[in-house]
Amino acid sequence: MRLWKVGWALAVTFVLALLAAGGIFYALVHLLDFQEIDSTAKLDATTLFDLLKLSFGVVAGAGALVALVVAYRRQRVDEAGAHREATRLHTERFAQAVEQLGSDSPAIRLGGVYALTGLADDAPTRELRQTCIDVLCAYLRLPSSPDPGDVIDLLADGTSPSAEQREAHQDKRDRYRALREVRHTILRLIAEHYSVPMGKYGSWRGCNLDLTRVSIDCDMTFFGAGFHGRVFFDGATFSEGKVKFDYASFSRSVVSFRDAVFSGGSATFDGALFYGGSVHFDGAEFSGSRVSFDWADFAESRVPFDRAKFSGGRVSFDGAKFSGGRVSFDRAEVSGGSLSLERAAFSGGEVSFDRAAFSSGSVSFSGATGSIPSGLLAAVDGATTAVTLSALWPVRQ
Repeated sequence: MRLWKVGWALAVTFVLALLAAGGIFYALVHLLDFQEIDSTAKLDATTLFDLLKLSFGVVAGAGALVALVVAYRRQRVDEAGAHREATRLHTERFAQAVEQLGSDSPAIRLGGVYALTGLADDAPTRELRQTCIDVLCAYLRLPSSPDPGDVIDLLADGTSPSAEQREAHQDKRDRYRALREVRHTILRLIAEHYSVPMGKYGSWRGCNLDLTRVSIDCDMTFFGAGFHGRVFFDGATFSEGKVKFDYASFSRSVVSFRDAVFSGGSATFDGALFYGGSVHFDGAEFSGSRVSFDWADFAESRVPFDRAKFSGGRVSFDGAKFSGGRVSFDRAEVSGGSLSLERAAFSGGEVSFDRAAFSSGSVSFSGATGSIPSGLLAAVDGATTAVTLSALWPVRQ
């Protein structure tokens, strides 16, 4: 709120004070039931003295109001000055941290990562915290050199590499590993901060997160995390390690895994709550990894797996509850591995498999209960893979 000019502030304060005094006086007169004022009474010394006291009281009250307005303005000015000073210090520390992050030395870069993380925790405003997070995410999106691998025994010309060549190759690989450790540290810190409850120091919940096309090849634990902003994993590659979103809450947020590739390790959403907002897995590819949504609750949310490809590994929704919103597997392809919805409960909302294709591997709905998802029977009729519907809709077993 911007500060008013002193004249306006005093004028408004006096008017409000007069209105309040008049209202109180009228209420007291009304409550005490005074019907009229005796106009025949003469002004004596006692009455005159009372009027003088009243006049001085009014002057004192006016002075108190002026002091109050001045104190208010001084407090607001001091707060604004403190905020400017905090912002200035934050900007200076931010510039130093970014400079560290751009250093050629992996150790100095690592220091810059922790400096930016601390700045995000101490940021005086949400906007400044978001800026620190954006820089860390941008670093992860930068192109990185591939793993040079082990030193080869023979070169292209059939000769053995020299000692200098072996040493240069080893230095190159050591640098790759050091820079990969910087990336892994950022990923772990991001997961840790989103797992801190809202309102606690170090919580990044509610802030946007953009990990588009980032390679996630280490362990990340979002256990019990809350996603309430805009979070993007579009085109990200989950190739190694364990990424856990167990019991995470995706509520009133936009979270996107569009075209993400789950090609190794595991990604678990066990017990996660999808409530409000939307979580997109459109075009995601599940190949060679374990992805589970066991006992997840899909309620009042939109979670599309449209055009997703299940070509390897195991994807399970065992015990999941579909009780609201819309979850769709439209045009999804199951061409290897397994897709399991055993003991899933379809009790509300809309679940669809329109134009889904089951061509190999296995799909199981064993023990599932509730209404038949839209398009499922048509997909089963044209399936060339093993589809289990036991204990669900007995007429189709």
